[in-house]
Amino acid sequence: MAVQISRVDYYYASTEDRPGATYQILHALAEAGVNMLAFSAMPVGPSRAQLTLFPAESDGLLRVAPRLGLSLSQPQRAILVEGEDELGALGEVHRKLYDAKVNVFASSGVTAGQGRFGYLLYVRPEDYERAASVLGI
Repeated sequence: MAVQISRVDYYYASTEDRPGATYQILHALAEAGVNMLAFSAMPVGPSRAQLTLFPAESDGLLRVAPRLGLSLSQPQRAILVEGEDELGALGEVHRKLYDAKVNVFASSGVTAGQGRFGYLLYVRPEDYERAASVLGI
């Protein structure tokens, strides 16, 4: 099983929850050459949405965000696992973290088609370096 594990930074921002708001942001980021590794959006209240942005390189996002009216959080850290989609693909990753007594407090994943997957792991800030070390990143 081939997996690639990497450190990633992410940022939170909120926007109006209205048709086209997310499209406008994502389109402007793409136009500015900001490559996103991952992205999610969820409602926070009756008229706001929280965006979670995982740029390939933070500098571009930090440069463009003010022009879009995005107030970004401080950078947060996560772990991105990408690989071949097969039964039990994530078991070894979680075993290593378990053996190191690192708690994964949140995660999300998706199949990417053509036998591939992407998976985000979130660990506590005080556990991040230990998690990165046991995962070889």
